[in-house]
Amino acid sequence: MATRLLASLASGDAGRLLVASTRDDADFGEAMAIIGGVERKIHYFAFDLPHSDAIFVVAYPAETTEAFCDGHVQALAFFEGVPQSILYDNSKIAVARILGDGKRQRTRVFAELQSHYLFQDRFGRPAKGNDKGKVEGLVGFARRNFMVPIPVFATFEALNAHLADCCRKRMGERLRGHTETIGERLERDLAAMRRPLPPPYDACEKIGTRVSSLSLVRYRRNDYSVPTIYGHREVLVRGHVHEVVIACGAEVIARHPRSYEREDFVFEPLHYLALLEQKTNSLDQAAPLADWKLPDEFATMRRLLEARVSKKGKREFVQVLRLMEVFKINDVAACVRDAIARGAVGFDAVKHLVLCRIERRPPRLDMTIYPYLPNATVAATSARSYMDLLAAVAA
Repeated sequence: MATRLLASLASGDAGRLLVASTRDDADFGEAMAIIGGVERKIHYFAFDLPHSDAIFVVAYPAETTEAFCDGHVQALAFFEGVPQSILYDNSKIAVARILGDGKRQRTRVFAELQSHYLFQDRFGRPAKGNDKGKVEGLVGFARRNFMVPIPVFATFEALNAHLADCCRKRMGERLRGHTETIGERLERDLAAMRRPLPPPYDACEKIGTRVSSLSLVRYRRNDYSVPTIYGHREVLVRGHVHEVVIACGAEVIARHPRSYEREDFVFEPLHYLALLEQKTNSLDQAAPLADWKLPDEFATMRRLLEARVSKKGKREFVQVLRLMEVFKINDVAACVRDAIARGAVGFDAVKHLVLCRIERRPPRLDMTIYPYLPNATVAATSARSYMDLLAAVAA
């Protein structure tokens, strides 16, 4: 049976906030969209202020606890205020258990969200859809008006920016039976809210776990890499809507884009370079580096290094790659290109050029520290040598 979440201010219609997320069983409101060139199903929250009919819609890749919390954060930021109290149905995201006396045992995440924004929660009667009022039709309205035809955007951020613009444009409309626009009536809703807003709630799921022997951390059936030095360590995973952040103690050791696939591997190649520097024979077979797209000059640098110093050249190439642990890839790539042009093919030369680029000073390369480079003597042009060459050709 379809369910919805809704919220309302205690002080009558003015200032009531209704939050709706339609879903069948455990799904949010659904629509089709093309994100990054791929057609997919999206899930969305729709927020409604019944007195003014102002709304806010935000889309997510999936129904998750962190999406539920982030939806609140985005809506309250959009309206720039916190309602006095919020009425919910008995979603499992908010309610862990309904007790015998009708009271609700809140989930940990929902209790955190409530204590952060300091709104009072209220709950409708179980299986009583008529408690939801006009919010019942909001999700369908959002789908018909904002998501037809199928929206096409590069990212969810771009899609949500478009949905927010649609909500703002709607504030200029005057609905049947009203003499004021939605935006004009919204002022009374905002006056009933608590302002200003506190800092945004950190909308994420927090899970403690252990790093595997392969320097991987499992979160929601997917594996995310961390630097190899943290193998077998205890870490804290923060699962945001679009990002997974991994921390060991007080230090953030990895950030990855969130994957909503199953049994997926999300690698950061830089996490494995320290190990590959010691085991250079695994460089071409290393799975974390398989899909790593590097500028062409890196392949040129590797070919020149291996041609001159064989196996040591492979290790030196990994050292060049490790510069990206500290410096931006664009800076390192530019200096690799510069080193090749100068004929100074080596880690020390690239590092020197990167430091000069960052510090904005001219490079001064001492070629005596590159004994494996071919020696060449360039003399001034001699006219006699040229004439001797012509005579030899004529003979």
